[in-house]
Amino acid sequence: MSRRKTSPPAFGEFREPPVARMRELLAAMVGRRVVVVGDATLDAYVAGEVERISPEAPVPVLAVEREEFMLGGAANVAKCLVALGARAGLCAVVGDDADGALFRSEAANLGIPPAGILADSKRLTTRKTRIVARHQQVIRLDRETVAPLSPALEKRLCARVASAARRADALILSDYSKGVLTPAVCRAAIEAADGRPVVVDPKNLPWEPFRGATVIKPNVREAESFARARLASVEDLAAAAMRLAAELDVANVLITRGPHGMLLARGGRAGGDALVQIPARPRELVDVTGAGDVVAAALALALGAGAEIGEAAWLANVAAGVKVGKFGAATVTGQEILGELGAKSAKSREKVLNRAQAAELAAQLRAQGRSVVFTNGCFDILHLGHVRYLERSRALGEALIVGVNTDASVRRLKGAGRPLQSEHDRAQILASLECVDAVVLFDEDTPLKLIRAVRPDVISKGADYKSKHEVVGWDAVESWGGRVELVELVEGRSTTNLVSRARS
Repeated sequence: MSRRKTSPPAFGEFREPPVARMRELLAAMVGRRVVVVGDATLDAYVAGEVERISPEAPVPVLAVEREEFMLGGAANVAKCLVALGARAGLCAVVGDDADGALFRSEAANLGIPPAGILADSKRLTTRKTRIVARHQQVIRLDRETVAPLSPALEKRLCARVASAARRADALILSDYSKGVLTPAVCRAAIEAADGRPVVVDPKNLPWEPFRGATVIKPNVREAESFARARLASVEDLAAAAMRLAAELDVANVLITRGPHGMLLARGGRAGGDALVQIPARPRELVDVTGAGDVVAAALALALGAGAEIGEAAWLANVAAGVKVGKFGAATVTGQEILGELGAKSAKSREKVLNRAQAAELAAQLRAQGRSVVFTNGCFDILHLGHVRYLERSRALGEALIVGVNTDASVRRLKGAGRPLQSEHDRAQILASLECVDAVVLFDEDTPLKLIRAVRPDVISKGADYKSKHEVVGWDAVESWGGRVELVELVEGRSTTNLVSRARS
């Protein structure tokens, strides 16, 4: 009796969405609520130069130049969402320790609400310390607790997840196999989503807790783990994807393939356009760290904004291409995605950020070894003195972020007759300057909250200040190793003088 041959899976043609549609989608993604549930970590980077070998043992000596702490694991996915303009939520568990307090502080700086971040006195906050010499990791040190949640803590987390999910446009289950994504937590998230998109970034088997999700996003190695076989060809991957979708009742399977792009199986059905291959965009590879987090964030946020699965997958694919061109667990912005697609955009508009986006930009720049300068002011009428001051401030580092008082803040400081130009006009004019990398409006009387969120390396102010101790935030910036610089001003140039002359 002859054995019946199985027909190979049929692939549909993938058509790249037009750039105009991607621009429209990226705009729709801003402000959407996406909740990340999973294993969060604190990532530490100790960076410096190696110029000699230790006399004590044949090991390199790292002359430490910079130490930095960043959100990692599921929290890095939340960070990626913030960079794309989302209102990110996080449901996770940290230890009741110093690292846990630092983790919550870093989350607060990005505008991530603390309600979903629970502390467990019986766990360590997962901390991964990377020793880096000239952008090359030398070694990684892990400190963690890998264990299931206690029944009481699991019950609390399920309640927080259900509450957060009901207000979300989409959810992400980010599994790093530390014990947070229990079957009960996954069930609480998927049920509370009530049909809204749920994207799963899986790790180790079993994947049964993810039943009923919208998208499950394994990489090739993870797909092979599910199939319990080597998937040597795209046909093998397609068959595994369809089987995965059918067995777990998952609407879509997206297998990320690194330099080979992605494979999307819609509902696990063969034929038509149910199976498509999404090609990777050619890009110089720098570091793949965090690329999966970028994909998960972009995919879920796009789906939450109403994108069709193919559009969302394509946008995530482009975002991943941008990410692998950066060192470390860097994030990606909508502006960078449009730039990757060759879109000509109104750059000045895209340089006006909110506080969370500015904090994320600054963290991203520091992770790339670039120093951040911060200055602030009303900038009511931009004049030569302003321009020279901003250019000199920019020369103190490799990026300049400018805080600008809102209209209400200016009125409190300057009186009822000011400002002469609206906050949006002032921000756009500043953003049009080449020396300015980002502009952030702040409503407080001082920029202290913004400074603490951005954590600049340098605060720049005019030399009309007699001492650094007169500068708001001087003690904060020095507490994390930064400094204050007083910049020479152009004599006789001020907004007050211009206003007085105009009125006379």
